[in-house]
Amino acid sequence: MAVNSLGREIPDKLCGRKLTPYSGAFSAQPSAVIGTNKRQKRFLPGEKKLLPSIREAILKSGLRDGMTISFHHHFREGDKIVGQVLNEIRALGIKNLTFAPSAVVNVREPSISDFVRDGTIRRIEASGIRGELGNAVLEGLMEEPVILRTHGSRPRAIEAGELVIDVAFLGASAADEYGNATGCIGPNACGSLGFAMIDARSAATVVVVTDHLVDYPCVPASIAQDQVDYVVRVDEIGDPEKIGKGAARLTRNPRDLLIAKRAAKVIANCGWFRDGFSFLTGVGAIPIACTRFLRDEMVKRGIAAGMAVGGIPGSAIRLFEEGLIRCVQAVQSFDAESALAIDANKMVLECDNSLYANPHSCGCLVNRLDVGLLGALEVDVDFNVNLLTGANGEMVGGLGGGPDAAAGAAVPVVALPLVRGRIPSVVRRVMTACTPGETVAAVVTEAGIALNPRHRNYKAVKASLDAARIETVPIETLCGMAEEITGVPKPIECTGRVVAVVEYRDGTVIDVIRQIKTER
Repeated sequence: MAVNSLGREIPDKLCGRKLTPYSGAFSAQPSAVIGTNKRQKRFLPGEKKLLPSIREAILKSGLRDGMTISFHHHFREGDKIVGQVLNEIRALGIKNLTFAPSAVVNVREPSISDFVRDGTIRRIEASGIRGELGNAVLEGLMEEPVILRTHGSRPRAIEAGELVIDVAFLGASAADEYGNATGCIGPNACGSLGFAMIDARSAATVVVVTDHLVDYPCVPASIAQDQVDYVVRVDEIGDPEKIGKGAARLTRNPRDLLIAKRAAKVIANCGWFRDGFSFLTGVGAIPIACTRFLRDEMVKRGIAAGMAVGGIPGSAIRLFEEGLIRCVQAVQSFDAESALAIDANKMVLECDNSLYANPHSCGCLVNRLDVGLLGALEVDVDFNVNLLTGANGEMVGGLGGGPDAAAGAAVPVVALPLVRGRIPSVVRRVMTACTPGETVAAVVTEAGIALNPRHRNYKAVKASLDAARIETVPIETLCGMAEEITGVPKPIECTGRVVAVVEYRDGTVIDVIRQIKTER
């Protein structure tokens, strides 16, 4: 057992895999090995790729026991591809697969847990596994620990040969019969396919699944024909109404509005808010409101952002249409407005996830961020952020791109309520460390603003906020205020068994999640 630089105990090995403890945000060196499962192939003139069913595509792919399959999560809660594919795999009797989607969202029908219980799925690697599956994992569902990676770590792991994909099943809202595919047009448009691009480049076999065949060529193509082996048309790939369910919403909650207003004030006065600045705010009640307040600041100062990047909601598209953002780099589209904007505007771009956040490349987009507004379940007095596990012992979040944006942005700001219900959000020690505190510049709550003296830009940010007469408090003060309201919660009891490994963006292990003790 080793102890990483955050003081977290990390096993030396798990299931035969050596674990490297986290030792700093920029300490790990890139792998010397570049390894994917892509092989040279030959398609002859006149050879067909269009197949009559998902089952036929599975058979043609050569999928067999023990292989790795992948999907993207651009349809979020509206996804209907994962269930169709897994049902056919189960019917064919294929077992012990590694299930490696870009993320597992709350797809309830069918339950992914059922495919684990019947042996179809043996291992899971993803960014997040919230919902029923996540809770089952915490209770000990999997024989092998789940591997959780940030959005930037997933392409890094694929390119380093740590995650080798045998068959990728990639949903597209429109495609032609030779494999050119997009998510930006069609009756069920999901927008950017940024998370699917690394799979298309790297998987041994790529199957495009669509419900809208168009005449050849499908242009512009998010995924090109030379990366695609087979195409399957199904009745329905997803429900775009559920893409942004619970995420891209406006709020009238006075507390959330106060937090958003304070976060916008910090961003606008941090020293990096100037004409041409780049930003990431994401989705959720507080980020959407903060974006609105930042708009007012941009108009007042007569400036525009040079770039918005990340998961893009309609609120960012409206700023673009006003001329307040010059370029949008969308790795994911969170609603119909943002999904359709890519096809309609040449400066709203579909962003490859590796380009977005892969730390072991010649430079990812998050490296160019001036400010980033990030959410959290809880943050501790060392500014470490928990994105995964709730104080009730449930898996309620995903790693996403928060740790990537925090590492890259000049001024990463975490905004969250001081307490949720009777549970403190600012705590002595987070249950699960996901984003290291050294990469967080500020924490904003309705009760006050705390700056991190260990952050690389602390002195500059502090001077700018002082000049703007924005008061800050030590984060220990916020923690004490939260405890006065809620008391000190009793820690969740865990066994010694590791059920999930939390990777930092560079592949080192920032924390592990242990099985929750349940009452029998």
